[in-house]
Amino acid sequence: MTCAACSNRIEKSLNKMEGVETASVNLALEKANIKYDSTVIKPDAFVKKIQDLGYDVITEKAEFDITGMTCAACSTRVEKGLNKLDGVSKATVNLALETATVEYNPSETSVDAMIKKVEALGYKATIKSDKKQDVAELREKEIENQKGKFIFSLILSFPLLWAMVSHFSFTSFIYLPDMFMNPWVQLALATPVQFVVGKQFYVGAYKALKNKSANMDVLVALGTSAAYFYSLYLSIMSIGSGAHMVELYYETSAVLITLIILGKLFEVRAKGRSSEAIKKLMGLQAKTATVVRDGVEQEVALEDVMVGDILYVKPGEKVPVDGEIIEGRSALDESMLTGESVPVDKTVGDSVIGATINKNGFLKVRATKVGRDTALAQIIKVVEEAQGSKAPIQRLADQISGIFVPIVVGIAIITFLVWFIWVDPGNFAEALEKLIAVLVIACPCALGLATPTSIMAGSGRAAEFGILFKGGEHLEMTHKLTTILLDKTGTVTNGAPVLTDVMVEDSVDEENFLMLVGTAEKQSEHPLAEAIVAGIKEKGIELTDVSEFEAIPGYGIKATVNNSVLLIGTRKLMAQNHVSVEHALSIMEELEGTGKTAMLVAIDGKYAGLVAVADTIKETSRAAVARLKEMGLEVVMITGDNKRTAEAIAKQAGIDHVIAEVLPEGKAEEVKKLQEQGKKVAMVGDGINDAPALAIADIGMAIGTGTDVAMEAADITLIRGDLNSIADAIFMSKKTIQNIRQNLFWAFAYNTLGIPIAALGFLAPWLAGAAMAFSSVSVVLNALRLQRVKL
Repeated sequence: MTCAACSNRIEKSLNKMEGVETASVNLALEKANIKYDSTVIKPDAFVKKIQDLGYDVITEKAEFDITGMTCAACSTRVEKGLNKLDGVSKATVNLALETATVEYNPSETSVDAMIKKVEALGYKATIKSDKKQDVAELREKEIENQKGKFIFSLILSFPLLWAMVSHFSFTSFIYLPDMFMNPWVQLALATPVQFVVGKQFYVGAYKALKNKSANMDVLVALGTSAAYFYSLYLSIMSIGSGAHMVELYYETSAVLITLIILGKLFEVRAKGRSSEAIKKLMGLQAKTATVVRDGVEQEVALEDVMVGDILYVKPGEKVPVDGEIIEGRSALDESMLTGESVPVDKTVGDSVIGATINKNGFLKVRATKVGRDTALAQIIKVVEEAQGSKAPIQRLADQISGIFVPIVVGIAIITFLVWFIWVDPGNFAEALEKLIAVLVIACPCALGLATPTSIMAGSGRAAEFGILFKGGEHLEMTHKLTTILLDKTGTVTNGAPVLTDVMVEDSVDEENFLMLVGTAEKQSEHPLAEAIVAGIKEKGIELTDVSEFEAIPGYGIKATVNNSVLLIGTRKLMAQNHVSVEHALSIMEELEGTGKTAMLVAIDGKYAGLVAVADTIKETSRAAVARLKEMGLEVVMITGDNKRTAEAIAKQAGIDHVIAEVLPEGKAEEVKKLQEQGKKVAMVGDGINDAPALAIADIGMAIGTGTDVAMEAADITLIRGDLNSIADAIFMSKKTIQNIRQNLFWAFAYNTLGIPIAALGFLAPWLAGAAMAFSSVSVVLNALRLQRVKL
């Protein structure tokens, strides 16, 4: 793809295919994202369609060693089996070498699926080497290719440029070899540039026109061909006249192609830099891992690590994959994933993230997630998807670029006719020069690159600070937010409450009371229940078994332990079950006034006592809330907790508005109420309990820890459990949108001003070519400034 018209054409064609829900093509990333119904259409059809349009799709290649084959029938069977797999474009099996080479689409199948297929056929396959065609490698090849073309073109164009420059009266003092003015010498120099270097423009133009559309290649091919063939006509007409000084335009076509190739070279280089964030993330991965298998310590490639493997991680080494510590303790540097510079202390039972650095202790780790399932792989996937998506702001540019080339060709023809008939009647050469300038100055590339390059750079930079935007539309929407709705537990607070108070009635044995409460609560997954159980166990009390258990969302629990029926929860739960608790309410309110959560306990229908837990606010919460308020945002805390506790926590965090005692399903209703008031709402929660609210909010932000990133429920994942990331995400959104607007303004302004200037005759064709090359490069370079934004 060379310009926005190319990506537009592919996108339109894919969207017209039966079974396709949405398709978006990103020019800067050179990727297509397609959402489709797999019962109606298969991805092979997309590849064929793209190839029919004159483009190609990159496939990956894998090589396997196959064992167990004894004859040609075996190799044929394996080959047929592999070729039948979805996503495999070509599989060849060599019996003599006992190898298989498979070209495949990684979005449809995987190396694991191929190995399983071979094993199902009764043979054994092991990966030989992943001969994957790396996009970065292809880009390097393209850079080398364009560089070679540019040098070749420059050498041949220089004498033509020399001849042109010495034409002017004020440059007549420049020495010019007589042979450079010979039309046949000029023809010999210009022809290889036109048809060898310029072949890519002719091929691109042919493919575009064959598919009933037009792109930048059409403009370049038309403009340079007009100059070249008119000069050739003049050269032939000069035969026999003995004239050397024929007004030729060979230098126009040759210099134009040279400048456009130079512009392409800069553009490819700059586009390569815009995916720097992905390269950095991929570079974080360890290359090998020390694994213990059958009691033997061995070093294996990262790809060979399997779930359940026991890994040794020495001080200073990277943790290879996600896992759980089974022996040892150490501090781990997680800054590359969370942006948090302070190392985190970890010990037995704690989870570790692949690519983090073990600072000082020896660790024995059990692998829990490998390959594409690791947190880092998931983060890379989210960043890639965000960079490949389109922001709504791009729609206008897409619509314009779709009709851009035909309009420019129309303007060029009108310009030619106006000059040839009215401005300078009969002067074909002058009119042609103006036509070439108009064709060459027009640049749909700048329009096509304006948005995607900014989104790539902006979302990539945000990812470096632990902020993952799920798509371009979320990156655009975030800066419009007016209200931030914060979940309390685990978002404003640490989410790790501890048991603080136990108060029992005079007639109740405290030890038996705690045993019953702890046993009942151990069935619950609620963080407060976990805190109660942990606190009771610390007191040395042994817990027994529950015979019946029922969780009542938003109210508490009901359980049967040792034939005693327990109710543990809120005032409402007690009222529903007609338990009298009036004399305990004053103590309960006192505890809640200090930010503690008190839970009433009834045994066999009678009030027996209460337990209280406290969850402290995060160190950064107060400063982060103040920062959000300074940005002019309304900050609201929402919680299922009682009003008094919620207000105490909110006061500590500096939050003025509180919505308390809300059931999980009620959070989404509260979001709707705020939206009905015309507010743009961001819901910030843990991404699991708050899933309905996260989904319905204008922007859902999931607070993650880096190990279990709640990417599905939210539009943005904040890997650091720090509310400052909310302000950082909004700031990054503002910066990116500002950058996109600058790019679009420049792209529109450039074409709006450039085309009339060329049509009026104020621009020589070679200058128009230089300006066109500069316009694309300037847009990409402006987008790259986002990679230096400081948060």
